[in-house]
Amino acid sequence: MSESQSLVLGCAGKSLTREEVSFYRSEMPWGFILFARNIGEPEQIRDLVAHLRDCVGWHAPVFIDQEGGRVQRLRPPLAPNYPAAGALGALYRDSEEDGLRAAWLMARLHAFDLARYGIDADCLPVLDVPVEGANDVIGQRAYDREPKIVATLGRASAEGLMAGGLLPVMKHMPGHGRATADTHLELPTVTASLKALMNHDFAPFQALNDLPAAMTAHVVYQVIDPANPATTSGKVVDEVIRGEIGFDGLLISDDTSMKALSGDFRTKAASILAAGVDIVLHCNGVMEEMRGIVSGAKPLQGKALERATRALAVIGGGDDSKESELREEFAQYFEAVA
Repeated sequence: MSESQSLVLGCAGKSLTREEVSFYRSEMPWGFILFARNIGEPEQIRDLVAHLRDCVGWHAPVFIDQEGGRVQRLRPPLAPNYPAAGALGALYRDSEEDGLRAAWLMARLHAFDLARYGIDADCLPVLDVPVEGANDVIGQRAYDREPKIVATLGRASAEGLMAGGLLPVMKHMPGHGRATADTHLELPTVTASLKALMNHDFAPFQALNDLPAAMTAHVVYQVIDPANPATTSGKVVDEVIRGEIGFDGLLISDDTSMKALSGDFRTKAASILAAGVDIVLHCNGVMEEMRGIVSGAKPLQGKALERATRALAVIGGGDDSKESELREEFAQYFEAVA
């Protein structure tokens, strides 16, 4: 890990090309991320994960977005279809005890599903708090529209993942719920007051500021930095994420291949790291883009390396839960469709 670059990269398909193998071996990303295009049969997934790690010569973390609902990369028969976070929030409003238990169970089951394929980091919980009129890119991915409920269920979900030996990555810090555009397509600007942001958008992240890892939001907060989205804003990273929110865990950018960020890929990577973000994420596996990203990257060292080391310490082990018993219990709340 000491030779790693400050990067998490994707790959193009279900197996690595010679070019990808050579590229990863020379550029040494700290971690990798999988998407639906990389997912096939069980042995294929295990082989791909093992091959990625072999390229860098150590047990590098492999990330995935396995939330439930519409954002779920492993589908039947590899893993059941799970409900969206919003269903957990609705259950919590009926019964706080049931909602909390179901959130923990679902995350613990995600850990079973992912660990069997060698995947050890899940980009969950989503701590964004939607408001009326916001773009639906978050929508049911959010637990609720009440920050305290979001924080409570987010905590239960993170603890469920960690109980299964997985690294949780909360997103999208410091808050994507108010965005009126889909950051996959364009850059949204939030015009809310600082007080509104602190009481609503930032609150769940502040409540969970002890978690080991987080992903940034490609969102401009006009009252803080009208020129730059959080991902490339030193002011947001320093004053809000590290300051107001009090987060000192590993900070990973949202995907640099999304349209919200401007500039070429070298500029994107350099700007993200200059802002104080620890790791640059690039997801789509397009080689030309990845070459641009690595040209703007830098070695993982200093405080960023310390945070990465702390995050990795969460991975592995796990409790002695019985998978079949937890699935049976979860079925009392929701039908996870196989």
